[in-house]
Amino acid sequence: MKKIASFEVDHTVLKRGIYTSRVDGDITTYDLRTCRPNVEEVMSNAAIHTVEHLFATYVRNSEFSNEIIYFGPMGCRTGFYFLVRNISPENVIKLTVDTMKFIADFEGDIPGVSAKECGNYREHDLIGAKEIAVDYLGYIKDYTVEQLKY
Repeated sequence: MKKIASFEVDHTVLKRGIYTSRVDGDITTYDLRTCRPNVEEVMSNAAIHTVEHLFATYVRNSEFSNEIIYFGPMGCRTGFYFLVRNISPENVIKLTVDTMKFIADFEGDIPGVSAKECGNYREHDLIGAKEIAVDYLGYIKDYTVEQLKY
């Protein structure tokens, strides 16, 4: 079988940051890497789940809502995939930073956390999600387009 693109990335040298993973027509997949693979502790499922709910809610309510395709976790628990259509790299960086600030400062009820709205509504960790956001902001707050390459 042909090796998929994400398995072509050298995970032994990958650092935290934002990377352009692939471009398929007008859809760009970004790798939001929050942990160094196989070096640092991975994110907990509960914290990942909360980041997912808050990130998706924020970006789908942003000025770019119609260009958001998908946001979700990597199976390895070292980051997230963020798929967008027709958003400039500069705006993706800014949107990611703004969203992480939103998560870091979030107080209140996590959106979409009920049996009706979520398939695993009991497994959330707002404190852990906030810790991920604060930590990740330290790596991406001054990110540039030149840094988007693996």
